[in-house]
Amino acid sequence: MTTPTTKPSDLVSLGQRHLWGHFTNLSSVQRQGLPVIVRGEGPWVFDHTGKRYLDGLSGLFTVNVGHGRPELAAAAERQSRELGYFPLWSFGHEPGIRLATKLAALAPGDLNRVFFTSGGGEALESAWKVAVQYFAAIGQPQRRKVISRDYAYHGTTLGALSITGIPAIREPFEPLLPWAVKVPNTNRYRCETCALSETCTLDCADEVERTILREGPETVAMIVMEPVQNTGGALVPPAGYWARMREIADKYGILLVSDEVICAFGRLGHFFACERFGYQPDMIIFAKGVTSGYAPLGGFIASDRIAAPFLEDDGSVLLHGLTFGGHPVSCAVALANIEVMEREDVPGNVLANEVVFDEVMESLRDLPFVGDIRGCGYFRVLELVKDKTSKQTFSDEECNWLLRDQLSPRIYGKGLICRADDRADPVLVLSPTLVCGPDELRFIGKVLTEAITETAEAFAHR
Repeated sequence: MTTPTTKPSDLVSLGQRHLWGHFTNLSSVQRQGLPVIVRGEGPWVFDHTGKRYLDGLSGLFTVNVGHGRPELAAAAERQSRELGYFPLWSFGHEPGIRLATKLAALAPGDLNRVFFTSGGGEALESAWKVAVQYFAAIGQPQRRKVISRDYAYHGTTLGALSITGIPAIREPFEPLLPWAVKVPNTNRYRCETCALSETCTLDCADEVERTILREGPETVAMIVMEPVQNTGGALVPPAGYWARMREIADKYGILLVSDEVICAFGRLGHFFACERFGYQPDMIIFAKGVTSGYAPLGGFIASDRIAAPFLEDDGSVLLHGLTFGGHPVSCAVALANIEVMEREDVPGNVLANEVVFDEVMESLRDLPFVGDIRGCGYFRVLELVKDKTSKQTFSDEECNWLLRDQLSPRIYGKGLICRADDRADPVLVLSPTLVCGPDELRFIGKVLTEAITETAEAFAHR
């Protein structure tokens, strides 16, 4: 049995024996061991040997204000002493009420009702449930379908997984719920429709309307999309895309839901990313950065229109709840986290250094294998290709060698944590903590330049 006196050197072997990691290849862990991170400080983390790494993924798009924040730890301690737990089932508690009030003040438009969960997937599934009940309450019970994009990730609970568009993680659990319909994403680099056009034709947006018409507008409850889609590689929407989504949603009476689990709380330079692209959603899904990962919390913020039927009819109760949704300690941490973000203008730091990140990323464009560079704010991607001219991608075997055998260990060995992702085409994903400045951003460029150059030389001599 593990005890508090377990030596750091024992953690690797104990992890191999007992820990079942999320989306983790257990056979690889058995062969190679498991990296063990023991502490963090600002934009950096340290492993069990004392080696320092720049956290270029913010844990998992999460630790926005950086590691080791005493203000957040103190908030958790104070709340634990005062009220460690109480549910939001027909009760309220002070940190939950204060946080809901603060989020409503930060959110755009009439987004004034906050439902708390303990994470993003739960939040997305909760939003779907409230949409179904909302339409039933206003006399449109046939509206149950959800429109989402190809390769978009929205969670892994069976409801959220139905909305998720990544074939590889859906297939083992199919058949899933039948009301989730997929439309094209906004990957202009791979778009055959716009390949011969100088600018985006917005055909990907028009296809949303065509899909709704095929399915029957009277059956569609909501359109849910990320402001910048993660899977596929920081897919930034073209100009006019979000205005078209709002227009389509209004035309057919459909709810427009902004999944900001990754993009909110400063990631794109605003508290809510819909503000960057100038659209007003009917609901915002949030998690991750709301507490900077110091405690688990998620939820959705809904418009007054969606809440109205539940206020008017005593029989209309949202038949949904979670034991740890809106945990008082998590809510207290979130309030402290938002206070830090406002006091230090963390979103402003992202906007101020965005040009530096642009320069760093552009400096990588001419490296071997770099086919495309995408993203904005502190959310960037390199898409890797075998041939730059034809955009030919790698075979599965080559991709595994490239990402897992070469690039990932080289990048990690040089002191940078980022993400090598091939759920769509192979990409390197960068999502550093929002307290990073020019020095940390340039360090990212230095490490990637060295790692990609060395890997290209190794590939040439395979």
